[in-house]
Formats: sequence, structure tokens, C-alpha cells
Amino acid sequence: MITTLLVRIALTLTSVPWGFFATIGPAYASEACPLALRPYLTAYTNMCFAIGQFIGAGVLKSLINRPDQWSWRIPFALQWLWPPFLIAAWFFMPESPWWLVRQGRTDEAIGVVERFMAKTPTSSDQASAQVAMMVHTNNTEMELTGGTSYLDCFKGTDLRRTEIACVVFLGQVTCGAQFAYSGTYFFEQAGLSADNAYKLNLGGTAIAFVGTFISWFLMSRFGRRGIYMAGMAMMSACLFVIGCLTLAHNDNGAVWAQSILCIVWLFSFSLSVGPVGWAIPAEVSSTRLRSKTIVLARNSYYVTQVVANVIQPYMLNPTEWNWRGKTGFFWFSFAFVTLVWAFFRMPETRGRTFEEIDVLFAAKTPTRKFKKAKVNIYDNPGVPANRVVY
Repeated sequence: MITTLLVRIALTLTSVPWGFFATIGPAYASEACPLALRPYLTAYTNMCFAIGQFIGAGVLKSLINRPDQWSWRIPFALQWLWPPFLIAAWFFMPESPWWLVRQGRTDEAIGVVERFMAKTPTSSDQASAQVAMMVHTNNTEMELTGGTSYLDCFKGTDLRRTEIACVVFLGQVTCGAQFAYSGTYFFEQAGLSADNAYKLNLGGTAIAFVGTFISWFLMSRFGRRGIYMAGMAMMSACLFVIGCLTLAHNDNGAVWAQSILCIVWLFSFSLSVGPVGWAIPAEVSSTRLRSKTIVLARNSYYVTQVVANVIQPYMLNPTEWNWRGKTGFFWFSFAFVTLVWAFFRMPETRGRTFEEIDVLFAAKTPTRKFKKAKVNIYDNPGVPANRVVY
């Protein structure tokens, strides 16, 4: 009894640093890395989840037939492997140059940017030019919004940006993640043996890792909007077909088909909504409100996830609602609604600097014109600065 209580307290306490990593990670990555690397490092958060899930699934699979107390002690003990690496990374991690600019510490910001560059005779000048752009972007945002409080995330053009960040993160739940990621339990309820269920789960996490890796190349070539919508459409189709296959009562072939579709869902998620869902909030938020916007978006995700985690077991449990594969119909409806929202509301931010994104939102650029709109940042003959041309 005491051990169980301590475990629950420990899990509650660890949720605090998990929240730090989930919000600060993508914000820091988007500010510290150059434009060309931004999609890779913001989406790397999802890669970390995929790596952890793969390792966790492998550990659980290896201990499934162990009857003693070490079958659960070993998985908990292995989590101590990561803190030393995180502490070492923290020691060498420089401050965000954008944060330094907002604090008026431009000289320190130049030093940090120069650390990120290869040493060349012109690296100092290039760092100064990049920081000058950061200062210009910060000043532009001060003219457009001014405030830096959580309330400012819901004012003016920042309201649209907050909506996009929140709903994009919510899409990681409404796409049916709680259903697909409870695959082991679903596989067993569908009729597979525990051994086969854990094998499928291990294979699914491996495919998720591969999918996240491939997504890096897709984002650099196809952008965010198209990948997000294509992934949501594919997952919606998988969920709908899983529900339809449930109508084939006690059919072993249908059970295996549903299991394979869950793996296809995992691959689709890892190619699209998983990694892209981390990149978009870090890009659409203004630099002065980025951390707060991501916190709001991530908290929206967690609130929705709590609800999903509560109702999902009831759907699959044979002594409760006993929906089995019909649960796919439930999540299909939410995934489809999210897809429709993305079509009308989610803009394309690929290849845009933060100042360009600021100007596009300030100009109330329609969603489908974000990709091809031309932004004039500086004054040119006959063309005012910060003007959008469609």
C-alpha cells in the first residue's frame, strides 16, 4: 500500500519537469537554431517520445513472462538512465538569443549566435546581422501587440495564433491517439494472445520511430499544412475502417486487419501530426509570447488528454461499454472535424522567418494565401515596409 502511494506521488511530481520539457523544448529549439534546421529540432521532441516508447515497449516485452517483483521494478529503475545526460546537456546549453534580445542584452545575444556558427573571418559580422534582425522583429512585435502576458495571447492577431497552436496540439488527441496507443490492450480484447499483442506493440513503436525520422525530410520539402492534413486524413480512414471491421464478429482475419491498421495509424501519426504538431505552435506564435502560447497550447492538450484517458478504457473494457473496434467510429468523428478545421484555419509557415510570419498575421492573410504571399520587410522604392502582396 505504501509503495503504491509513493509511486503515485512520484508520478505526480515528475509531471512538473515533463511539463517543462514539453513546453520549453520546442520554444527553445525554434529560437536557438537557424531557419533551415528549425523543423528538425522542433519536431525532435516527438522523436524523443518515439525513442522512449520503443525502449519502453522492448523492456516490457522482455519482462512479460517474469513473475517476480522485478518485472515492474526494472522498468522503473531504467528511467534513472536519462537524468545524467540531461544534466550534462543543461550545463553546456546557451541561453536563447531571442530571450537575450527581449532583455536588451544584445551583446550577449551576438556572442550566443556566434557560438552556433562555424568560425570564419565574417562570422562576427554575420552574428551581428542576425541579432539586428531579431531586434527588428522584436520591435515590430512591440508595435503590433505590445504586451507579454497570458491575456495578450487572446488579443488582436495573437488570438488567431493561439487558436492555431492550441488546436494543432489538440489534434494529437482528437486523431485517436488514446485508442491507437492503447494498442496492446485493444489487441488482447480483440482476441490476440498477450505475447502477440506485445510483439505488435513493439513493432508499432519501431515503426513510429522510423516514421518520425522520415517526417524530417517531408517537412523540409512539403511544408506543414499539407503533411498535417494528409496525416489526419489517413488516420481518419484507418479509424473508420477499424470500426467497420468490427461488424465481422469473431473473424480472426478481421482482428489481424484491425491490428495492422493500428500500426498503419501509428506510422501515419509519426509521419505527420506527431512531429508537425510540435513544429507549428513554435512557429505560429510571436517571439514575445512564444513560451506562453506553447504553454496554453500544451495545457489544452493535457486537459483533453485527461478526458480521453478516462473514457478510453471504458470503451474497450468488455465489462463496461465493450465497444471494441467500434471505438474507431468515435475517434473518426473527432479526427474528421480536426481535418476540416485544418483545411480552413491552419496556414503554411514553411520557410518563413519569424518577422514574415508576424507581418502575415498582422495583415490578416487568409489561410490558403499564406504559402504564396510575398512579404516586404524593409522599405523599397514605392513599396512600404511590412507590406503583404498576394
